[in-house]
Parts: sequence; structure tokens; C-alpha cells
Amino acid sequence: MTNINWVGLYTFIRREFERMMRVVIQTLVTPWISATLYILVFGFIVGTRIQSIAGVKYIDFVLPGILMMNVLASAFSHSSSSVYMARFMKTIEEILVAPLSHLEMIIGYILGAIVRGIIVGLGIFMIAVLFGAANIAHPFLILFYIISISGIFGFLGMLVGLWAKNFEQLNVLNTFVITPFIFLGGVFYSIEMLPPNMQIVAQWNPFFYFVDGIRYAMIGVREGSAMIGYILISILLIGLGTLTWYLFSRGWRLRE
Repeated sequence: MTNINWVGLYTFIRREFERMMRVVIQTLVTPWISATLYILVFGFIVGTRIQSIAGVKYIDFVLPGILMMNVLASAFSHSSSSVYMARFMKTIEEILVAPLSHLEMIIGYILGAIVRGIIVGLGIFMIAVLFGAANIAHPFLILFYIISISGIFGFLGMLVGLWAKNFEQLNVLNTFVITPFIFLGGVFYSIEMLPPNMQIVAQWNPFFYFVDGIRYAMIGVREGSAMIGYILISILLIGLGTLTWYLFSRGWRLRE
């Protein structure tokens, strides 16, 4: 740790934060508006027909999923666009010749994604407070899940940013993997409402454990195994982080 270039790392992280704030409408306001619409539609329109689910008000049940969707989307978008634009604009070459190691670059990108995820999550919670739909049963646990999920999708975003050859490819994972898994992960319904075979399928969906963990942290309701969720998060963080470091250290597509 003594070999870390703290000044360079701080500068890199500050640059990521400034990049986020330059397009604040896209990076922060848009997910807040999206979350507000979800809260209105699913909480107060659909929610008037569904009085309760799993023993709690429907808005309280779906809010953790709404928060999770926007947090992971923000973290993924931040890191994927950061890495891709650095490659596309060739500014990655300036970063590579700077006195920063590949690990320090990764730390800078991932912290940028986590910070954006936390800010988006905090904003959504404050919006929910205005609608009288915000609860936190376990404050430190919800912070753990927001940071962990932001980290996981921050790493995924970096990998997609390395892989993508054009802007359209940045959305491939989000369109064909992330979105379907979200809607099949019990965001808007209890998996106990599904047929037995579909419940088994849902329990193999990693997104189910993400939303289930946040839901427990917010309202104290859990449908899945906490231990499986913790193990899954640990495996994804370590596995994706290691893969990201390996590809960066090899320079894979950094200059393409």
C-alpha cells in the first residue's frame, strides 16, 4: 500500500466525479425521475389494487427493487461509459503514461461507480420519503448492499467498456441480460406467487438475492437465504474484480 500514488489516485477519482457532475441531468436527475415514475405507477396506481404483499404495503415491497434497479444501472453506466469514452477519445493513452498503476486506475473507476450508485440511491430514498414510503430496518446493511451492488456492476461496466467496439455494444448486456434478469428477480412480486418450478428458477437468479437483501435491509422481509446472498456477492466482487485487473494489466483493448 505504501507504493500507491495517492495524489494521482485522488486526481483520477476527482476527474471521475467532475465528469459525472458535468452531465448531472443524465447521471443523477434521470434515474431520480425514473424512480419517481416507478413509485407513482407501481406504488400508488397498481398499489391501490394490491393492498399488501408478503404482509407489507405494496409500495414498501417494491421500493427496494426500484432502488436496486437504478443503483446498478447508474454504476454500470458510469464505469462502462468512462472506460469506453477514454478508449474512444484516446485519453486512455494519457492515463497509461501517467504515474498510475493498473490497480489505481481500476480503483478510480470503481470508486466513481460506487459514489454515483450511493448518490442515486440516497436521492431515491429521499424521494420515497416525500411519498411516505421510505423505511430502513437495518441502515448499515442497506449501505453494504448498495456499495456491493455498485461494485459488482461497476466491474461489469468496466469489462463491457473494454469489450465494446461501438456505442451500441455498450447496451448489449443491459438489454439482453440485466433487464430480463431484473424483471424475473422478484422486483415487483413475491416469488411465492410463482408456480413451484418457477420459484426454483427464480432462486437461481442472482438479481433475486440483490433485491431480497435490500428489501430485508429496508423493511425486514426476506424470501431467500441471506448466506447464499453474501456468498454470491463475495464471489462476484472477487471474480469480476480479478478479471478486470487481469485484462487491464494485459492491456486488453485499452488502445483499440
